[in-house]
Order: sequence, then C-alpha cells, then structure tokens
Amino acid sequence: MTETLLELTDVRSGYDDVEVLHGVDLRVDKGEVVSVIGANGAGKTTLMSTITGIVRTGAGKVTFAGEQIQSLPAHKLAERGLVLVPEGRRLFPDLTVAENLLLGSYARTARAHRAQRLEEVYDLFPRLKERSSQEAHSLSGGEQQMCAIARGLMCGPKLIMLDEPSLGLAPIVVAQLFELLGTLKERGVTLMLVEQNVGDALGMADRGYVLERGNITMSASGAELLADERVQAAYLGV
Repeated sequence: MTETLLELTDVRSGYDDVEVLHGVDLRVDKGEVVSVIGANGAGKTTLMSTITGIVRTGAGKVTFAGEQIQSLPAHKLAERGLVLVPEGRRLFPDLTVAENLLLGSYARTARAHRAQRLEEVYDLFPRLKERSSQEAHSLSGGEQQMCAIARGLMCGPKLIMLDEPSLGLAPIVVAQLFELLGTLKERGVTLMLVEQNVGDALGMADRGYVLERGNITMSASGAELLADERVQAAYLGV
C-alpha cells in the first residue's frame, strides 16, 4: 500500500501582503522521486520554504508523516526528518568538510547515529572523505553541492528536498549529480526536487508537477510530462 509522506492541500503563502502560492495541492509518497519544474519566478523556492517552515503558510494544510506541520518552525521539522538542501549550497565556508557534515546531525534525533552516518556519506561521496580536512570554500562547485547533499543526509531524513541542485554547475558535473541522485533513489531515499534542468529532473522522477505563477498547472508521471508537447515547448525548446 502506498504511504503518503508529504501532502499539501490548498496551500497559500507569500511575503508580507504578496501571495506567491495560490492554493497548491501536492503530494510525495514514501520511496519516490517527485520533481517540480517551472520558470524563474514561478514560486518554486517559496514552495520549498513554505514546506520547511521558513515561509509561513497563510492558508491550507501541510502534512508530513501523518502530522500537520504548518505551524512548526524549521528546526522542529528537521528533527522529524524533513530536510532541505537549499539553493546555493549554504555551507559554512571557513569550516572543514567534516565540520560541515557533522553540523548536519545537530538534531537530537540524529546525534546518536552520527558516526554511522558519517561513514555512510563518505562511502557515498569518497571525494568528500579525501577532502574532509579542507575548508568548504576551497571545494569546487560540484564538490560543494555534494557536501550540501551529504550534510542533509547526515540528519537521516525521511524526505530530502533539493532546491536547484544543478544551478551553476558544468554539464559534466550535472551528469555526475543526477547519477548520484539516481543512486539515492535506488537506495530508497525519498526525494523532492525543484530544478530548471527539466530533462534530467523529469527523467528520474516517478511523478512531476508544473508550477506556473504560484499555481500547479499540470501533474503526471515524469515520463508523461516529458512527452507532453506543452512541456516540451515551454521548457525543452522542442
């Protein structure tokens, strides 16, 4: 039986008096990859920030693992296993790779498994193990993105959300990134991906959503959205 991990029902949110999301309905089931695509300014980052409690929900309901969470602060959501890898990495540049990773397990629920998870992420990201004593600012863009994802995994997330993970990366690094995300999918990690690299994002997605001007305008399997003429014309230049 399918288990719904995250569900948004008629969610509205924004900044001050400006509403950005206009009644969004969305769900992520356990073990699947869900991609959200849309142009710049569509509300994708606001969507991720609303789910994780950074932006307050104005109306509607956000449910995670069976609990309504729209009134909870971001750090409480991380303790429950809802983790965001933000756009731009947001590493601590003057701390080492190892120190950045250990900060990912600051939540009380994650501390007991810190050593085990560090070993697991080093196995998944051998380059980070090689660079463990380097300060984060000395890493390449791709290595910084890997460190940001690894830091998120240190929390032992039930759902890990990635906001524009390929932004600013060279094509060969983007290919490596999506290969890594495919490995996480194979390991049963539940992923929600906001991404302008539409072909790769929908290509690995079990389901996808199109967000336009704060509204969900289409939802289907990743393959169906990739084959849709409207998606091809708007996002793939076909």
